[in-house]
Amino acid sequence: MTRQSRVVIEKVSPQIDGGRFPIKRIVGDNVVVRADVFADGHDDVVAVLLYRNAKAKLWHEIKMTPLGNDRWVGAFKIAIPADYFYTVRGYDQQSLDKKDGLTYDKALRVSVERQRAGFSSWYEFFPRSWSATPGQHGTFKDCQRLLPEISRMGFDVVYLPPIHPIGKTNRKGRNNAKVCAPGDPGSPWAIGSKDGGHKAIEPALGTIKEFKDFVKKARKYDMEVALDLAFQCAPDHPYVKAHPAWFNWRPDGTIQYAENPPKKYEDIVPINFNTQDQRGLRDELKSIVLFWARRGIRIFRVDNPHTKPFSFWEWLIAQVKQVYPDVIFLSEAFTRPKVMYRLAKCGFSQSYTYFTWRNTKKEFIEYMTELTQTEVAEYFRPNFWPNTPDILPEHLARGGRPAFIVRAVLAATLSSNFGIYGPAFELCVAKPLPDKEEYLDSEKYEIKQWDWNKPGHIKDILARLNKIRKENPGLHLTRNIRFCQTDNEHLLCYYKATGDLANIILVVINLDPYHVQSGWLQVPLDELGIDKSKSYLVRDLLNDDEYFWQGEKSYIQLDPQSSPAHILRVSRQSPREQDYDYFL
Repeated sequence: MTRQSRVVIEKVSPQIDGGRFPIKRIVGDNVVVRADVFADGHDDVVAVLLYRNAKAKLWHEIKMTPLGNDRWVGAFKIAIPADYFYTVRGYDQQSLDKKDGLTYDKALRVSVERQRAGFSSWYEFFPRSWSATPGQHGTFKDCQRLLPEISRMGFDVVYLPPIHPIGKTNRKGRNNAKVCAPGDPGSPWAIGSKDGGHKAIEPALGTIKEFKDFVKKARKYDMEVALDLAFQCAPDHPYVKAHPAWFNWRPDGTIQYAENPPKKYEDIVPINFNTQDQRGLRDELKSIVLFWARRGIRIFRVDNPHTKPFSFWEWLIAQVKQVYPDVIFLSEAFTRPKVMYRLAKCGFSQSYTYFTWRNTKKEFIEYMTELTQTEVAEYFRPNFWPNTPDILPEHLARGGRPAFIVRAVLAATLSSNFGIYGPAFELCVAKPLPDKEEYLDSEKYEIKQWDWNKPGHIKDILARLNKIRKENPGLHLTRNIRFCQTDNEHLLCYYKATGDLANIILVVINLDPYHVQSGWLQVPLDELGIDKSKSYLVRDLLNDDEYFWQGEKSYIQLDPQSSPAHILRVSRQSPREQDYDYFL
């Protein structure tokens, strides 16, 4: 007779929806596993964490540590760029002697991605606005001259809106006008014309070879090019004639255009994912991603993924990663929280967020707590954008240059992934459409001529921010954030640190772009391993000022016009006596 195990294993975490979806990590991350492991009677039990990478057959074993009340914890490190599996085994005294324990009934998966999935700085621009000749349409050749400056600012992902032929039927005019004027270029998101569809390039931008040259040149500056993946079509996209079953048609025989009430997109027709030809549609859409991956693209920003089936994304991402496991997908889904989270579970590497609409100290703390201290942190990687071509939030429209600096510091230090739509952001462009959070004279509908060195730009500040991010590993993570107390509701303070406290970054921000704000900051010295009786050095990485602090309270005053934020690197070492002589 087989002996029935007395061991019980429950509440293994992390696991997402009972193991239905994997947790997410990048190479070098730790996976901390907890479980309830106990047995009936009075015998002691032993809990063991088992893990292996997907390329290995044998499991590694780590003895777990008791936390009390039958709760156990263990951890392992992601060492190679491959998915991992983990589970828990429990032994009572009898099974330990026989090395015959009870193993949890699920092998849980870790989806492992490369470093840039977890830490990246994105810069978005419209290539057509960068012709060397005013009034002309920019090309990929023109845009090569931008790469040194984007690199100098410290960005490592260059994101381009759709580069495909733009439809002429129902083409939008300036400021989303229903009728376009002669010469209006139309919205790049209205994809497809007689010149081709999603596998073609807008002729005015250049050739496929010139695009590949642009990608190659970006790599020389250690930057990757990200493409917009917008699964939608202009009415004159070749798909409309070749595959009419992939679209929705009205009773009068006209094609149904896209709507997101109250907005109407007469220049775009949505794809019908309920078509009878689902296999043909899905295979074709997959072929688009593979087409560009074969031409060197490994990052895709996906437009409006929440308007397509979850099952489609889960299938597509898995299919693509079988061929190109290093592909990164960013979900642009400004929609309901549970929908955004489900898309992340389906495989999206990064996700847009509600950061743009968080303004008060309370809102930031609550939102960051949700993103980093709940189960969400296991599968949802936020990417913070202060602006987009569609979104000019009120605080930027009203707050002037200080507001842009504050939002840049927030985005770059709250999240390990952030991005900006430029050069509107670094030039502090702040003219909205009346009563809307949208740009007046939006670049979505016209070709701009930018003066990149216009007085008042914040390019140097962005360069400083990205340098700080790269040089301080405490900022390479999002979920390590901890908030500190201040006695002023306009002062937000938090720190990020490496696990060994070798790198500690303390950020203090004045959320009020109009007035000087001051107050007392409570520094959590015990958490930071700093002796309360000794002074310690903090250096402001934004301006190189240095201060000696002592004790748990420090006085902060921030003028939004001159210095709206501190990014302080904290040294746990007490300064030497000669250091005082130097600074005095």
